[in-house]
Amino acid sequence: MPNPIVHWEIAAKDAAKARDFYSKLFGWDVKKWEGPMEYYGVEAQGEGIGGGICKAEGFPNYVTIYVEVDDLQASLDKANKLGGKTIVPPTPIPEVGSFAMLADPDGNVIGLFK
Repeated sequence: MPNPIVHWEIAAKDAAKARDFYSKLFGWDVKKWEGPMEYYGVEAQGEGIGGGICKAEGFPNYVTIYVEVDDLQASLDKANKLGGKTIVPPTPIPEVGSFAMLADPDGNVIGLFK
């Protein structure tokens, strides 16, 4: 797979309730990430990939995946030409990388990561 899925994310109106629910349901070890936002990481277990749970503040709750790409802006430009729409432009994540988000032609939102 040339552009693998490298992360998933659940944004919930009540992040504490979501963390409690998923940790009990699946046995996930959910730990607070350092930084200014309320973000909790879930380490990869077995063959799965890691992800995160955060509070949906100022936007609707969602569940999404992040696909690794070499160039965020080039990927957004290509998505826009194919009928998609940029939702979040390339945005740095200090000491981690950068991300962007797009909607496909049906409105499904996915993230891009570099």
